[in-house]
Amino acid sequence: MFVRKGACIVEQFYDATFCMVLFFLPDEFICDVLKSKATPLYKPGKKYEPLIAIDNNSTVQAFFQSMISHFDSGREPDPSLLELKFRELVLTISDNPRNSELLSYFSLLLQEPQAASLEKVMEDNYCFNLKLEQFAQLSNRSLSAFKRDFEKQYHVTPGKWLLEKRLNHAMNLLSNAGRNVGEASYESGFENPSHFSRVFRQYFGIAPASVKQQITT
Repeated sequence: MFVRKGACIVEQFYDATFCMVLFFLPDEFICDVLKSKATPLYKPGKKYEPLIAIDNNSTVQAFFQSMISHFDSGREPDPSLLELKFRELVLTISDNPRNSELLSYFSLLLQEPQAASLEKVMEDNYCFNLKLEQFAQLSNRSLSAFKRDFEKQYHVTPGKWLLEKRLNHAMNLLSNAGRNVGEASYESGFENPSHFSRVFRQYFGIAPASVKQQITT
């Protein structure tokens, strides 16, 4: 899987054993490798999601096996060797047309400024329970710069925008997605269901439980 810059992924595991191998590659590195390709980058023009599946072909599987063997040796690999391996990974992925969604993102990455856009970060992550400092970090800004740029673009404070965005998302979950109050609260970025119910009633003039009852009756 490829988790693109500016995305926040939340997943819960219950009594499940799993192993994760994570590689963090700067956008600048990815762009540098893509520019070195002898053949043009395939441009499918598809929309891309924050979490993008990578075609798990034999070449990709062999790459991950080779990386594991380097770290199983008991000593850290030479940085120059790791750079070569990561260049191999990016070139392998970008040379496979079946990775159309990821290639669409790579194409945009080559065209846009390297800093993640503020709008993209907010739209992708508003339903997660993140602090303003974390939104600032995802958008490559200091907290003060984040607040200044946000109000300049949205003409409202980030706190008010987030609250309204999350409440409208919760209303949609209750009305159209079959979620109960607890699920709607959690999936809209509210940590405390009691707080969610209180601000929901203040904003819409109706309790979230009443919305659910109206849908089911």
